[in-house]
Amino acid sequence: MNETPWQRLDPRMLLVYPVTEIVKYIPVLLGSVIVGTTSGNPLWSLIPVLLVAAFGVLRWFTTTYRIDADHVQLRTGVVGRRTLSVPRPRIRSVDVEANLLHRVLGLAVLTIGTGTDTAKDEEFKLDALDTSRIPTLRTELLSHTGRSAERPADDAAPVHESGVEIGHWRPAWVRYAPLSLTGLAIVAPIAGLAAQYGVLEWIVKSAPAQEIGHDSVAVVALVIAAMVVLTLLLVSLAACGQYLATWYGLRVLDNGSTLHLRHGLFTTRQITLDLARFRGATLNDPLLLRAARAAQLEMIMTGENPRQKVLPQAPRAAVERTLDELLRTHRRPALTKPDYAVPQGISGTMLGTVDLISHGRAAHRRRYVRAAWPVGISLVAMIVLALVEGPLPVWIWIVPVVFAGLMAALAEDRYRSLGHRVLPADTGPTWLITRSGSLDRNRDCLEAPGIIGWTIRQTFWQRRAGLATVVAATAAGKKAYSVVDIPYDDAVALIDAVTPGLQGVRRPLCSGREPEDFRPQSTAEHSRRGSGRK
Repeated sequence: MNETPWQRLDPRMLLVYPVTEIVKYIPVLLGSVIVGTTSGNPLWSLIPVLLVAAFGVLRWFTTTYRIDADHVQLRTGVVGRRTLSVPRPRIRSVDVEANLLHRVLGLAVLTIGTGTDTAKDEEFKLDALDTSRIPTLRTELLSHTGRSAERPADDAAPVHESGVEIGHWRPAWVRYAPLSLTGLAIVAPIAGLAAQYGVLEWIVKSAPAQEIGHDSVAVVALVIAAMVVLTLLLVSLAACGQYLATWYGLRVLDNGSTLHLRHGLFTTRQITLDLARFRGATLNDPLLLRAARAAQLEMIMTGENPRQKVLPQAPRAAVERTLDELLRTHRRPALTKPDYAVPQGISGTMLGTVDLISHGRAAHRRRYVRAAWPVGISLVAMIVLALVEGPLPVWIWIVPVVFAGLMAALAEDRYRSLGHRVLPADTGPTWLITRSGSLDRNRDCLEAPGIIGWTIRQTFWQRRAGLATVVAATAAGKKAYSVVDIPYDDAVALIDAVTPGLQGVRRPLCSGREPEDFRPQSTAEHSRRGSGRK
């Protein structure tokens, strides 16, 4: 039997490897240049550059790969040899990336994902291949996924060569970028580095800053306001730049068996995901995005990034349409079956828009009680300070009043964001929808076959209020999805509505019991129990 021969990467990588290695070791090379200049012989500084470039060339000669019927193997190492082997059925995603240098040379980097957390040097990465080979190779690597049935002919989404387009980035969406914290995450490290090297101290001790200290309160306030505006402008520009660089030209294509994402301005990235591992989706709409009627969409998949983003910050209507298109191949649930979770008057036909069941007065009261604690603590602290230091200025007592108003608004929003629903389906899986959070709100849509266990939890205060938190355990996404502060009488009914036939579902004998764990039983076991009841 002939073995599949080992192959080398594209020879054009001989132009890329030396450059990438030199960029990687820039601090060391700068040091060698300084040493060579001070020693009077600058030619010595070229030796490290030549060594690093030679190491990059050797990487191409010592890297080979092969793909056979059962495994994908990668052999690397200049000094120590190492062979990575991945069974083809374990391949769960294929990620294709190309920076500017790769794109100029017509190359791309192909990374195979297996759903396990691996160190950076343990990734199965083919750096780099001719872009003309990528589509064929990607299809071959994901051939075990199996294509689903074709979509109906009346599907309104446009059909492309690689699937149906269910999402498309638009330039106007960049206006939502400043509403996230990405800009702050970019600017904050730069500001921290500047402060570490004394830039902040230099600014404070500079003559203009010293002059401000002698000006009136109005001038100081004006300067502070200008600095705040400038900071917000820098953060917004950084967020817009990061948004454009990452998501420019995004297209989401669904061919029934895989989901293909392509995006990027300078560095293009293509991600192909196996939809057989799809378990649901999360519609994320933090407070600022929610105020702008925007959201972002993430997938719930086994063995993938817990927050694999499908759509970035975008209009909520566009996110909901993509969510609905994504779930069409997974049998959209019927809303006509009379059941515990489908009362009369239900509105909405999509998982992103269907009305949710509120959690009642006890959960409402609990939101306000939890919001009152910080207000009470701050008020007590001010009273103690007044008793110790003497009467405080009258205007200071406005602070707890304003704080109380903000906490009350937060409590009300947290309650309005709280909800759940179970959508049974006649021809497909049952769906559990749960929503919670305010500053960072998530609407999780999880299909019942992906749930592997349940936990009912009750804290001391929840037991006093007759509430519980139901946690659905799954091997996908965040691993645990909670229905927070649901009335306890509805907790077991919810579990039975999502995964009927659980063993051992019972009401605790006393309020102080430990949390109960339930596991769905197999179909055969469920059938035996059903025949026994007859």
